[in-house]
Amino acid sequence: MSEKKTRRGFLGALGWGLAALGLRGGASAAGESPGGSVPRRPLGRTGVDVSCIGIGGYHLGIPRDEQETTRLIRSAVDRGITFMDNCWDYHAGESERRMGNALQDGYRQRVFLMSKIDGRTRAAAAKQIDESLQRLQTDRIDLMQFHEVIRPDDPERIFAAGGGWEAMEAARRAGKVRFVGFTGHKSPDIHLHMLEVARAHGVRFDAVQMPINPLDWHFRSFQQRVLPELTKDGIAVLGMKPLADGHALKSGAATAVQCLHYALSMPTSVVITGCERMEVLAQAIEAARTFRPLSEQALADIRSRSAKVAAQGRYEPFKVTHQYDGTVQNPQWLG
Repeated sequence: MSEKKTRRGFLGALGWGLAALGLRGGASAAGESPGGSVPRRPLGRTGVDVSCIGIGGYHLGIPRDEQETTRLIRSAVDRGITFMDNCWDYHAGESERRMGNALQDGYRQRVFLMSKIDGRTRAAAAKQIDESLQRLQTDRIDLMQFHEVIRPDDPERIFAAGGGWEAMEAARRAGKVRFVGFTGHKSPDIHLHMLEVARAHGVRFDAVQMPINPLDWHFRSFQQRVLPELTKDGIAVLGMKPLADGHALKSGAATAVQCLHYALSMPTSVVITGCERMEVLAQAIEAARTFRPLSEQALADIRSRSAKVAAQGRYEPFKVTHQYDGTVQNPQWLG
């Protein structure tokens, strides 16, 4: 496919996605939180609106003082953030446990709770779903996702007889899980394959999570290859690693707020960012509050600045190394 056709296809999907999210004509988002601080957007075709910024679960396990995690979560919710990310394996379950404690006293009812599992077999997936529910102290997780779909055969393993999909579907029928998605940070080809295998089994995911940042545009680009497919099908786009886990800042290509505004300018339902300190949380909320969609020229400028440093994935190590691949380091989690 020619570069011109790829770009035309991307822009067409971008326009569809921005229209669906209410981002035409300079509007900040489809709606605002009751406090007016963090705009909300539709979560694909689910009929649910969520805050355009979400809190990354991994970073919530970093503070030494668990009370600091509680303060971070409750401050985020009180200031209009509704989307909470987590995962069965983050900090050996500590991130989920901390979030479960923080969401007591009425906070659980104020958030859209997402977590992820690693199990590729029915038995492993079912066990991990139940453990996540227990740690998070809830009887239902709003969005449960297959984590780290990073191997070419992950889709076949998940949808095989006795595979993880059977556990996920059973959990959804039982009311333990409301919506289902998958995540990955390695390859757009694997994401596209996962969508293809799912379609062959009559499945349309509710959400898909992937890296969205200026560097991604130039190397193994989820934006250019996967995002158009998701917006075309009304699947919610969950943008992660908007700062490329801080590497975008080290590259000198963009500031933190520029990266967040860039990701928010894509047809993302939510941009998930790690906030292990109050000042980082405040920065994310301010970025959401002040956001206006970047113009085509502004997008072109930030991509131009990032083009050279993005080559070969140097500043996106989650695409080219295994240091971010928890299931590679712990294959037993797959089942």
